[in-house]
Amino acid sequence: MTAPQPFRLVADIGGTRARFGVCEAPGAPPAEVRSLACAAFASLADAARAYLAAIGQPLVEEACVAVAAPVTGDHVRFTNLGWSFRIEELRAVLRLRRLRVVNDFEAQALALPWLVPPELRAVGGGAAEPLAPRVVLGPGTGLGVAALVRAGERWVAVPGEGGHVALSPMDEEEAVLLAHLWRRFDHVSAERLLSGPGLQLLWLTLRELRGLPAVAAPEPEEITRRALAVAPPDPVSADTLARFCALLGTVAANLAVTFGARGGVYLGGGIVPALGAWFAGSPFRARFERKGRFSAYTAAIPTFVITAASPALRGAAAALDDPAPR
Repeated sequence: MTAPQPFRLVADIGGTRARFGVCEAPGAPPAEVRSLACAAFASLADAARAYLAAIGQPLVEEACVAVAAPVTGDHVRFTNLGWSFRIEELRAVLRLRRLRVVNDFEAQALALPWLVPPELRAVGGGAAEPLAPRVVLGPGTGLGVAALVRAGERWVAVPGEGGHVALSPMDEEEAVLLAHLWRRFDHVSAERLLSGPGLQLLWLTLRELRGLPAVAAPEPEEITRRALAVAPPDPVSADTLARFCALLGTVAANLAVTFGARGGVYLGGGIVPALGAWFAGSPFRARFERKGRFSAYTAAIPTFVITAASPALRGAAAALDDPAPR
């Protein structure tokens, strides 16, 4: 009898959902993809064991876990989730021969070369330069950011915590908005507004600035639903979503000029892909191209919405084949 072929476990752990899959061999796409609620488990190890049990406990020897957290050593603490773990301990608990842990948007960046046109929705700009740097960002529970650059014959992901850069205003209304928030927060980051909780904060702040009664913020999905509804009209939700997209355009353009991302800027996460065709007509692209002396530069850079399912799992699989030492 031949021994069973070991699988590779890949995971994408955000602040709300934990997505898992298994790959049969190097280069194979993730299969048996499942999404679990992080709140249902006490730890990453518990979620991983529940997933493996649910798909029949396959033999797994290697894994790559993409996490919504900075990976700066053996101890990993999630930014918007109460989980933490030590990499070597997790490897031992899951009985793995090899475990690699990467930032979730590092995995998103590594997935970019594997995405095909039907998995990308173009939103303005010219043609992408094939070997030029690329940037990926995505508002979800937080705001993830990473870049992808060419090094010789391979692509190298550049992870970071770009969601925590200071948010800058681009018009008088945004200056008033930021001044209002600075009374409450000593640092208003991009993630503070460009995330699910940020969408709620933006909705509440616009109401406050308009002198409307204090109420609890709806869930982010409800704000979006109200904003996109034909009737009845909800001007605060509509203005919230429009301002959200404008601010996202500012941040995306800043990243584009920082990295020289003539290979394109890619938008993932849980919020933007769900906006569908409406996003193309939102203030995002006009704001992206509003860059003063560099407006022609950003106008030429294409922007894309990632519509692929679980791209970070593909990036996690690619990370296992990355020859870079870890």
